[in-house]
Amino acid sequence: MEKQRVHRPWLYGLLKTLDETFNQDFYADKVLEHHFKDHRNMGGRDRRFFAETFYEMVRWWRRLRYAAELPDAFEMGKISEADFRQVVTTWLLLRDFDLADFRDEGFAGSSARVKNRWADAPAGPIAESFPDWLWDKANQELGSDWPQLAHVSNTLAPIFLRVNRLKVPAAEVIKSLRESQIEVEEVPEHPEALRLVKRANVFQTSAFKQGWFEVQDLGSQSVAPLLQVEPGLRVADACAGAGGKTLHLAAMMGNKGKILALDVHDWKLKELRTRSTRAGADCIEVRLLDSAKVVKRLHGQMDRVLLDVPCSGSGVFRRNPDSKWKLSAAECDRLLATQAEILSAYAPMTKPGGKLVYATCSIFPSENRQQINKFLAAHSGSWELETEEILWPRQGGNDGFYAARLVRRG
Repeated sequence: MEKQRVHRPWLYGLLKTLDETFNQDFYADKVLEHHFKDHRNMGGRDRRFFAETFYEMVRWWRRLRYAAELPDAFEMGKISEADFRQVVTTWLLLRDFDLADFRDEGFAGSSARVKNRWADAPAGPIAESFPDWLWDKANQELGSDWPQLAHVSNTLAPIFLRVNRLKVPAAEVIKSLRESQIEVEEVPEHPEALRLVKRANVFQTSAFKQGWFEVQDLGSQSVAPLLQVEPGLRVADACAGAGGKTLHLAAMMGNKGKILALDVHDWKLKELRTRSTRAGADCIEVRLLDSAKVVKRLHGQMDRVLLDVPCSGSGVFRRNPDSKWKLSAAECDRLLATQAEILSAYAPMTKPGGKLVYATCSIFPSENRQQINKFLAAHSGSWELETEEILWPRQGGNDGFYAARLVRRG
């Protein structure tokens, strides 16, 4: 069987994007987005190959280094081009690409040796490609569940859409996407969700440009319903970001009532404005959290408050594999402090009798139920836990999420 050939632009494009991710500290998804903007002539098939290859190399970075016989220790921001070439070479040799034309350019190695090293990678953090400290932390927090969760975190994340019922029913979205040669399937337990049968660039479709759907994981789609919103309520999404859950809330409220989308990052709120216009969600008011006064003025005024707090992202490692390498123990500690501060400072926006949902895309109990327990202990009698939802990452299914609904008693 003839081996697959490698195109030079792919090869050097991978070196560049890996360097930007590991040495220049850019997020992998933004690196890929900029690469495709700079190479608009790439066809859909080439884009898919490049994106999947790039993410696989980031995801399996440690195990690839082991297979390439590179030193296990490395320092972010100081990885040599020779190391990148060896990692790229190793990945391509594992998949039987022909690198004969590139041996003189530093892309050389033994396919058999690489495959043997890959297969013999020690079980645990090397075989599953995690930093030691993160593997130990996950083991401590999740125990015997962690190895399987780690394995799932290294699988390819499926793509889900959320139908915008402010504009069209799901059947219209399905029909429109099929006309664009994109196949989707319904998800029985999630009436607003569609799953892509095959990965495709849905952002260029007419349906997306008309605001008929948003790309949103099933786990993320589970958070807004937990808030139990109704038309006419006053709702605060206090860590709104670019607004995926904000838009979901607006659709659930039928565009009736008011949603305050708050965030400390103005650039995220600008993106939310664009998205809300496209979605036809005009019940959303965007407000920058540039001082503590913004929150204090809202004390006791909101029927519902959503706190989708900053977190480790441990539930979405398969979607953001570079975060495994950029996260640190010190950052995890900082995030714990930030979560507690947000919960304490923003909860008073909720009216007596109103409800608050605390959510993360983390699977670590320290960021989830333990934070809720500390909050309840500090506000005994004033708040009550009504329910919580824990979603573990599932192969072919949702990412990992946590959400707890509290009701304010006084």
